[in-house]
Amino acid sequence: MKKVSVITVNYNQPEVTETMLKSIFRLNKYANLEIIVVDNGSRDDPTPKWRQNHPSSITFIRSQINLGFAGGNNLAAAVATGDYLFFVNNDTEFTEGLIESLVYILDRNPKVGIISPKIKYFDDPSTIQYAGFSEMNYFTARNKCIGAFEKDAGQYDHLTGKTGFIHGAAMMITRSAIDAAGLMSEIFFLYYEEMDWCERIKAAQYEVWIEPKAVIYHKESMSVGKKSALKEYFMNRNRILFIRRNTTNFTKWIFYVYFSLLVFPRNMLKYYKEKRPDLASQFMEAIKWNIRNNKNSTVLGYPINDIK
Repeated sequence: MKKVSVITVNYNQPEVTETMLKSIFRLNKYANLEIIVVDNGSRDDPTPKWRQNHPSSITFIRSQINLGFAGGNNLAAAVATGDYLFFVNNDTEFTEGLIESLVYILDRNPKVGIISPKIKYFDDPSTIQYAGFSEMNYFTARNKCIGAFEKDAGQYDHLTGKTGFIHGAAMMITRSAIDAAGLMSEIFFLYYEEMDWCERIKAAQYEVWIEPKAVIYHKESMSVGKKSALKEYFMNRNRILFIRRNTTNFTKWIFYVYFSLLVFPRNMLKYYKEKRPDLASQFMEAIKWNIRNNKNSTVLGYPINDIK
């Protein structure tokens, strides 16, 4: 039986993380398991209490600063001993058979490097968040999340196999794929890092799969709330950066023309109508970062103290 390392990252949500851990203990029956929790620079350190509550069953790691999504997960990956590493958001809850279903696929298909389960909304368990991704249109940096917001009637359960990209909320990767492709790039900090990872995994001759018969619940809201400056900055910075890192020069220039002639004026008009000069400012900063920095830069470009 292959060993699975379950990895999750906490940031100012200790109660949410505890609930996720309880779902593992309550529903998981996979025997060869280790659990690693990283606290990613939370304001208050929850690890002493966690170690008291879970003296030997879980490994807890504390980072003094917020390393971002990739950085926090990579910190755990460095000490993980599993044959397969299962990265899950702390705001997810497991279902029975989840790990077994993903392990079954990886055990029998050595060319599969990384796989995600179907993701459904915790607050509305009948509604799909993710059942795979379409391939990327690199000229526009756009693709489609399959099944998003649809009621789940099993309509995607036949899609076991290749998908465009995994979903960062729940992704199991083999040790061999990590050895070939490396870990997630920490340059992204938030958003697009798992898509960039998939590109490197594919380049290493591994496949990216979905197993929709395996399910995990995600507590992400179905409604789109007020946009934050943080999200506007990183979504736009990293969208451009993803294209810079993963396409040919010809494709990049087509994307730059598309972005300049369509995305830029459309977004600026939207910010004006919404009376959000703060978002317009972050949008401009995202563009300027890509002009000033190379595609492998380690410069964050966003004041880390403003990340709540």
